[in-house]
Amino acid sequence: MKLFPFGHATHPQWTMAAGLVLAQLRAQIALRDYASSPTLGLLYITDHYASAAQEILDHLGAELPEITDWAGTVGVGIASSNVEYFDEPAMAVMLCELPPHQYRVFSGVAPLGLGDGMGFEPFTALVHADAGTPDLGELISEMAARTATGYLFGGLASGRRGAVQFAVSGNGNIKGQGKAGGVFRGGLSGVAFGEGISLVSRVTQGCQPVTPQRVITAGKDNVITELDGQPALDVLLRDIGVSLDEPETAMGALRATLVGLTQAGSDVVGRTGNFGADVVVRHIIGLDPARHGVAIADRVEPGMRMAFCRRNPQAARADLMRICAEIREELEPEEMSLPVAAALAAPEAQAAPTPARRIAGAVYVSCAGRGGPHFGGPSAELQIVRHALGDVPLVGFFAGGEIARDHLYGYTGVLTVFR
Repeated sequence: MKLFPFGHATHPQWTMAAGLVLAQLRAQIALRDYASSPTLGLLYITDHYASAAQEILDHLGAELPEITDWAGTVGVGIASSNVEYFDEPAMAVMLCELPPHQYRVFSGVAPLGLGDGMGFEPFTALVHADAGTPDLGELISEMAARTATGYLFGGLASGRRGAVQFAVSGNGNIKGQGKAGGVFRGGLSGVAFGEGISLVSRVTQGCQPVTPQRVITAGKDNVITELDGQPALDVLLRDIGVSLDEPETAMGALRATLVGLTQAGSDVVGRTGNFGADVVVRHIIGLDPARHGVAIADRVEPGMRMAFCRRNPQAARADLMRICAEIREELEPEEMSLPVAAALAAPEAQAAPTPARRIAGAVYVSCAGRGGPHFGGPSAELQIVRHALGDVPLVGFFAGGEIARDHLYGYTGVLTVFR
């Protein structure tokens, strides 16, 4: 598999940004190491361009007629190799050369599972979703159940000008697509991949536990009333060292405290003292002094495990480096050819893209609360990824919630590579 052509640009006028992106794509397509016949385009725009979403898709489709399938969404920020665009007009595009029978674009008008009579079986899926969709968690679980592996990756569209999604296939020639223009609001959309598309995906956490792991021994709906058999509110106040007798100090500490939650039987805190991939982080949304309860932004059941946590840039940086190392380790063969060994030994921050790196392209979905500002400087998060993986083709966006497997996460990053 050759490298996927990609491009990114910022400009107050979307037409100018599109022109710059198209120039990058066409230049790469002409190079020997890059795919020359891509058919699937991944398109991400910042919310500055949301009102022109249909015009952008139509323009790119007309300029790249060979690209029959498009998927993507909008974010308050978008990402590409070594760069982040936050709060500025920008777009990023990656063109994937994949066997047409090994992927399907889906949307609300052409759901995954209707099929086209060709026996396509989804193994994984890139999913974009609207946070305002009713019963979103259940829809994500149902979507995961439609894949053979149960693994999804992606995130929730984020934007101040509407959460639009892109999803069009075969110039409209898929069941249910009809005359839909390919720009949608609400629900889920994305691309499902067959068994023949080899992907490696990892979740990186952005919070660190600040208290011991505890078991929810009583709770209903979204209110935890007992932890380890003790009143939950009392445990919370004791664990973070505050008292409601000093409300200003207590409120400041409570606003900074989150809850890391996982199902019964799974450990919240791993051997390294950090959260594992099963943990979802949720906000504390209220206190119930009458029942000595703690309300969180998720449903709870007795037997689930949790730990109070806080955002931690140092822990987030270390965990991002960890997942990049895991991906590299999984990609490296037991016996390496000379070109592969040379590529992997090159200085990462200066390494040019090459198929020897065994990555054709990557998609990175990170929380809108992360990015360079959280990691200490402009584009710092994507610079960490580039330093670890090399200068591989990459696009992505900063989401209002991240999707991995059948979970909806917060304050995480989901890195997926095509190999």
